[in-house]
Amino acid sequence: MEAEGYRIGIGYDIHPLLKGRKLILGGVEIEHHKGLDGHSDADVLAHALGDALLGAANLGDLGQHFPETEEWRDLSGLILLKNISELIIRAGYEVVNVDSIVNAESPGLAAYRLDMARNMAGALGIDAGKVSVKFTRGEGMGAVGTEEAMEARAVVLLNKFENDN
Repeated sequence: MEAEGYRIGIGYDIHPLLKGRKLILGGVEIEHHKGLDGHSDADVLAHALGDALLGAANLGDLGQHFPETEEWRDLSGLILLKNISELIIRAGYEVVNVDSIVNAESPGLAAYRLDMARNMAGALGIDAGKVSVKFTRGEGMGAVGTEEAMEARAVVLLNKFENDN
């Protein structure tokens, strides 16, 4: 493999927490007294990963591909990732690996780690061993620490493959 074929992308997302909404992270519905508010399912983890993938392939950002229109209302983060996976494959890239982190004061998320990795890997059509999911807290500071919001970051490495099309 030549080094020119590798591309790195970073992604970030933040959504406010709101009573009466489902909490979905990495495609996993989590029992909690608040959920993430947004036009779609507000899955900050899937959104951060999606933006990282698009950026690595130089295909723009989430807003370009999934604007806040009726067509995309309540869109599942996993469907978003599946669509993005198709875009990056058409552009001639494959996922080498993903590293991601969710910043949430509560609830504790460690028990959901493997399910999140499996869900997102499945949406991308890759092995779950290529997807790392980590967690941290706001330690009482800022919007995350006061449970007003959750945020996520993701970094991806893509590799160009030979496309016979």
